Amino acid sequence: MPEAGRARLYHVELPMRTSFDHPAARRRTSDSLLLSLSVGGVTGLGECAPRSYVTGETTASVRTALQRVDLPALFARLTGRPPQEWPGLLHRLGFARCFGVDGGNNLLCLLETAVLDWLGRRLGVPAGRLLPGTPGMVGTPGMAGALGGERETGTLPVSQVLDLSLETDEFLATRGPFHFVKIKASDDLERDARTVRTIREKLGDDLPIMVDANMSWTAAEAIGHARRLRTAGVDYVEEPLPKGSWEGLRALRRDGAVRVMLDESVCTSRDARNAIAAEACDAFNIRVSKNGGPLPAARLAAQAREHGLRFQFGVQVAEVGPLINAGRAVAFGHPDAITVEAGQSDRFFPEMVVVPPPAVDRHSNTLAPAAGSGWGMELADHAERWAVSDL
Repeated sequence: MPEAGRARLYHVELPMRTSFDHPAARRRTSDSLLLSLSVGGVTGLGECAPRSYVTGETTASVRTALQRVDLPALFARLTGRPPQEWPGLLHRLGFARCFGVDGGNNLLCLLETAVLDWLGRRLGVPAGRLLPGTPGMVGTPGMAGALGGERETGTLPVSQVLDLSLETDEFLATRGPFHFVKIKASDDLERDARTVRTIREKLGDDLPIMVDANMSWTAAEAIGHARRLRTAGVDYVEEPLPKGSWEGLRALRRDGAVRVMLDESVCTSRDARNAIAAEACDAFNIRVSKNGGPLPAARLAAQAREHGLRFQFGVQVAEVGPLINAGRAVAFGHPDAITVEAGQSDRFFPEMVVVPPPAVDRHSNTLAPAAGSGWGMELADHAERWAVSDL
């Protein structure tokens, strides 16, 4: 009989050294749920970071939904077949169908990241090796015996984000080297245009620059705003209109002389199909928590590529643990992304709830793959202060 498992939930609200400000929200603390699943002597860690303005979910709603999940049944399914069989099943069927779980994207992300970490640890491989598109992926035909904990190689350049809490001169002086710059829009278009122009003049014509409006523009003003920013030197605008404004987005692409990246409007594969059919964007911002887990995030990258669209891998502000390394693992499987956002956990949090803390090489602004099996991290002892329930 499969061994019963245990689950422990943490609600992590770490104070941030500095706030992060953008048109949709101001964040001064983290707001993540971490889940520890233990079965058969192996523990997997998962995380989600729900944001109500993105998917409509909150930490409270995810906690309520988690109470309805039949975790004993999930443990029984997980241990009821050899672990090397799971990657292929998960790729074909998806996490919800494999484990009989119904819920929002953040609930699914919380569970999927924990299960993938458990499987990676059980098999002795990085969890990224369980994702579609990754070289040497476990479960690929011919790869059944290719297990082992060797570290993936190579690095990825990461973007730098200028939010409303930081002045442009300080950003340019302290946040380089620059590979891609994302500017959080203000409520002053001329200020944003000056910021774009200053960065363009300082960093040259080859650096991609994007302004993220976080759904703050109206359809009536969007074309004028886009043209003004394009004149200043912007390449992309991200999520300029309210979610799902397909007609307005199509008009903006046609008449605004700027490329459009969608974020909040593309939470599911169906959203992506609608955006593609409406000719509403040039690229997707893929975020693991928003999109329902690493597996749907990887599928969304493939969907974009299939239809000739670009994509980047973004983050929720103030991720605190497994979600960080999960997003990076997906990114290493898709090196054709426009850019990767590494997050700023090293700047936000004096002490993190996981060890080792996820790192960015700030001398080069690049990422290296995490070492070890699973997501390559453990809960720190002081994480227990954030424990809220045993399930």
